[in-house]
Amino acid sequence: MCTWSDVLKLHAVMAEFGRFYEQQYAVALFNSVRYEIEGGGNTQTQLLHRKEPLKNKSIFSGGLFQYLEESKKWRSRFLYVGDSYNISLYESKAAHDRGIHSKGVINCAGYRALTSMEEYLGLLNNSLGDTKAKSASAPFLKCPTQFPLILWHPYARHHYFCVMTEKEQKKWHAVFQDCVRHSNNGLSEECKVATPAFTDALRLYRQAKGHYGTWDMMCGNQAQILANLVMETLHPELKNLIVPRLKGKLQQRQKDWMLISDAVYRQVLSQTKTQHEALAQVCEMERPRLDSALRTDMDQIITSKEHVSGKIRALVSPRIEQLVRSKVQPYIHSILEALMEPTSRGFSEVRDILFRELVEVSKNTMNDSSREKLGEHMDKISMLAFHPVKMQNCYEKMEALNLEGLQQRCDVSSPSVFIQRAQILMRQQMDNAVHTFEQLVHQSLDGHSGEDLCKTIQRCQDRVLKKYDYDSSTVRKKFFREALLQIIIPYMLKQLSTSCSPDLPKFKELIFEDFSRFILVESIFEEAVLQSVSKDIMMAVKEAAVQRRHNLYRDSMVLTNSDPNLHLLGEDTIDWAGQFGGVKGETQGGEVTNRKRKQIVSMIQLDGVPLPYESCQEVPGVDGIPEENEGQREQDLETEKPVNPVQQVPIEKEPGSPESVTEIRDLINPVLEVVEKDSSQLTNRMLPLEEGDEVKHITTVTEIVSRESPKKVEGELDATQIERALEEQQCVSAIESAIQQIEIAIQEDPGEHLSEGAIDSDGEFAQTSKNSSPLHHDDSGFQSPANENVEEVEPQPDTGDEVVDAEQVMLTLVEGVKTSIDLDAKATCDASEKKTEVETTADRCLL
Repeated sequence: MCTWSDVLKLHAVMAEFGRFYEQQYAVALFNSVRYEIEGGGNTQTQLLHRKEPLKNKSIFSGGLFQYLEESKKWRSRFLYVGDSYNISLYESKAAHDRGIHSKGVINCAGYRALTSMEEYLGLLNNSLGDTKAKSASAPFLKCPTQFPLILWHPYARHHYFCVMTEKEQKKWHAVFQDCVRHSNNGLSEECKVATPAFTDALRLYRQAKGHYGTWDMMCGNQAQILANLVMETLHPELKNLIVPRLKGKLQQRQKDWMLISDAVYRQVLSQTKTQHEALAQVCEMERPRLDSALRTDMDQIITSKEHVSGKIRALVSPRIEQLVRSKVQPYIHSILEALMEPTSRGFSEVRDILFRELVEVSKNTMNDSSREKLGEHMDKISMLAFHPVKMQNCYEKMEALNLEGLQQRCDVSSPSVFIQRAQILMRQQMDNAVHTFEQLVHQSLDGHSGEDLCKTIQRCQDRVLKKYDYDSSTVRKKFFREALLQIIIPYMLKQLSTSCSPDLPKFKELIFEDFSRFILVESIFEEAVLQSVSKDIMMAVKEAAVQRRHNLYRDSMVLTNSDPNLHLLGEDTIDWAGQFGGVKGETQGGEVTNRKRKQIVSMIQLDGVPLPYESCQEVPGVDGIPEENEGQREQDLETEKPVNPVQQVPIEKEPGSPESVTEIRDLINPVLEVVEKDSSQLTNRMLPLEEGDEVKHITTVTEIVSRESPKKVEGELDATQIERALEEQQCVSAIESAIQQIEIAIQEDPGEHLSEGAIDSDGEFAQTSKNSSPLHHDDSGFQSPANENVEEVEPQPDTGDEVVDAEQVMLTLVEGVKTSIDLDAKATCDASEKKTEVETTADRCLL
């Protein structure tokens, strides 16, 4: 889809970015080696940190419905979210369990998880740039339920899902948001050279284009960020070129534009991935030579840099100080207050959730102090930080961050950069606290009885909460300082660029050529700006801590020697289920298989009521959701669906095998059962039928009833019972008369309406006879059961001694189609109590 001019623009962007990256790679290597030589300590944390918290874990898995662009239909899919936070799509849960290759994988970097079609249409209309589009216009697809889930991306393909209940929607939305949050944080902080070089090169490239503020599309890994950087320039040009040429209605133009944008984005992503890998490889190959030069001449390089820094600072300091006094200092406290309020609420909510979970463990231990139960409870709490549903309340507190007044003044595109960063810090602190609690409890397990164990757990709980308070204050203060710098520094650089940038190139003459790779005048100028405002930012944060606002601690409050041996504990995750519960995951090649990994989020279930379709365990067939082009026919058939009396929601019955054809026939031809209690309704000793009704099947079943002598009956029955017995005898006589007339009709024309291949009693069916009457043809393709070869039995004579319960006479009617009459009668037998069964079958005989 990319034209030749687009390819040239892509290569031009990558070439310019490559020059910035090579320069910043050498500077980042210099800073890393200098830090290593001179040393520099960070604040000692009180909580422990584990290396691989999600090892052999899965976040969530379950079933929902997905809209497929290729077929324009909704289909059931099984989604699996592993420890990489990529969403894998499978045909079914069985396909995932068997290890079948997935239908696709979604990397959520740069996406937004939406739950409203109105919000999605607003973003869609804005991306198309059509002034005639209305925000309330109909979408190009119809969601079959009221609970959609949409993954929206400004350039890539959109993904559409839906679920059946609001509870499912909230859980899936929390999972999708966690996937987006994790995927956006794609740059590893452990890479002390490559990551700083990449971020600084990206910032300098955008500043050269006039973009000084934060960038909310800095999402994903290096290749994805570079693809977004290319699309930031290429996308508007393509839209101006292609959108006016699109034909059709608004919905069709939106759909076509999304497909074109996705095709271009995928090609750009492929190119940026290849070119970035080549660029990184070149820099890595040159790293040993640069590292050797740095370590040899480190002292001289530092001296030369300080000399140049003094010259530049003497020139720009008056301008910087004036800008800080007039346009920065008055706004520092207001910006800090806007950051502190939602951030502190979020971290306070993390502490509350942690406290509740630890108290729950203590209570459960008091009820059952066995090691097995303790291992079970600890296993549940171990992944608390990565439970998106339980952590959702903490994340929502941070969503209230409002920097609306700063977005124009300081060129802040959106607060999403700061929101996601704070949410990631919340998750890290929660995991550190839980991991520390696990290590302390595990260390204290040996040699403690049940009563001592409860006290030990409570002591560990108090220690962890105290450590969390201290680390939470430290992390928040660092976050506030970094956020203030990210907001203020770009604004100051933009204001000073016109007055200071023309004077910087002349300072390059003061740098030795051998050191020019490690000393850049542009970097020195930015360091001067940073140092000028850092003092004011530090004072503002320190003042808030001294006042104990938002539970911030002073820097002088250090928990010295509180736990000197704490950091000697392990950093790996404790397998509580394996050590105390005897449950270990299956391994294959040294790794736990995906389908055997422990899942953090539980399956979705309504409280006390099973779901109409088990959305996270078994997904129903696609017939349960109307297709896009289906009309009134599906709505008319909804009234015929069987209803579960507990749930009161339609349940789709899956087609059975040939052995269940009777059940299928009953669904096609619903049967109405009527109980005739009054024998007076019998007309001419026969049951009345509506016009068009036909007799399909008659069965008479008799039960064994002990016969007593007439003298004994007369002695035990009163007058009322005798009268009732006489009425039952009359009813039996009417029934026997109806049976005799039906048999006479069969004998007169025994094969007139019988089909050659009738369905037997077990539900099996054969081919229909060619001579079957067209008047009674069943459009469903199934014929009514008619036991053609059933053995006829002579009817029993009416002896007058039989007693029939009128309530057991049942009539089954089907309007306009075939009718089935089941007559059950109780009759007395002789003194030997022998059982007699009479079955008479007729096909299509009118009464």
